[in-house]
Amino acid sequence: MTAALPLIAITQGDPAGIGPETIAQVFRDTPDVVRGCLVVGDVATLRRAAACIARPGETPLPVACLGAPHEAAQVPPRCLPVLPLPGLPGPQPWGQVSAEAGRAAAECVLWAARAALRGEIAALVTAPLHKEALAAAGYDVPGHTELLQAEAAAHAGVPLAEMPVRMMLANPELRTVLVSIHVSLREALDAVTFARVLQTLDITHHALHRLLGRVPRIAVAGLNPHAGEGGRFGREEIEIIGPAVQAARAQGWDVHGPFAPDTVFMRARHAPGHPGEFDVVVAMYHDQGLIPVKYLGVDQGVNVTLGLPLVRTSPDHGTAFDIAGCGVADASSLRQAVAMARSLLG
Repeated sequence: MTAALPLIAITQGDPAGIGPETIAQVFRDTPDVVRGCLVVGDVATLRRAAACIARPGETPLPVACLGAPHEAAQVPPRCLPVLPLPGLPGPQPWGQVSAEAGRAAAECVLWAARAALRGEIAALVTAPLHKEALAAAGYDVPGHTELLQAEAAAHAGVPLAEMPVRMMLANPELRTVLVSIHVSLREALDAVTFARVLQTLDITHHALHRLLGRVPRIAVAGLNPHAGEGGRFGREEIEIIGPAVQAARAQGWDVHGPFAPDTVFMRARHAPGHPGEFDVVVAMYHDQGLIPVKYLGVDQGVNVTLGLPLVRTSPDHGTAFDIAGCGVADASSLRQAVAMARSLLG
């Protein structure tokens, strides 16, 4: 008898965006990837998504309404198992920001996070939500990462500061981890402190050690052009980042840098005939770390939240309101996010 796979919940994302239709694509086209998965959301929203991706003359992907998460194991391949949450709004107008859509996305994430923290599911994969819609719904957080951080801290009964998390963006060629996430660039500069950089290295070292089964090789990007050029273009590398790297090395971690940020990502990239020098690059702020990964292609990118007492991954793209409902969205990143969640579960 084949052992049951760990149960993974996929949240529907913003119902006005491409999340539901990419979910339907993955269940239709690659059923082996989503064995043991269920979707948390609104049944009518997922049925609409299945209809919008149906090819001419093709019957839309059937949707199964679950009464409990464990029932997903009995759903046959190429059928979309949906666990409906009470009180969720139904289908929302494609491509429009609304509080109702934001509320629907957030409630699915909160249900999945709580279920994972209780041990009822093994991991969650979150389809994209829209930050403006989230705010309109009354959620005072920038996005998924902070929403999950707050939920995990509340579950553990600790202050938010005692549940530090970091964002990792990964594709087959490059991984980056960010010192700061969704803050302004001015705030991001202030976040480059010795304590925060060292904490990022701590979280990165332990998370990648679990993922790779060995000590990870970590490169650290500088903040300033040419990593400060010996203090000529800024002293953060000398006074903050370099000392944090040395403190990490004193712990026995394989950490190097700070390196010039315009070349370190190329050095870490794993390409055909060019094995990367490092397993991951720690970047000082959001765009510094995300641009290199996304330049290589958002279709393969995965967002992983490090530091949580649960496994969470997400596709590396947004709600794409401009193409929502057209049935042309690429589901590759969602497929990779499910595969990454499985690998993180071991």
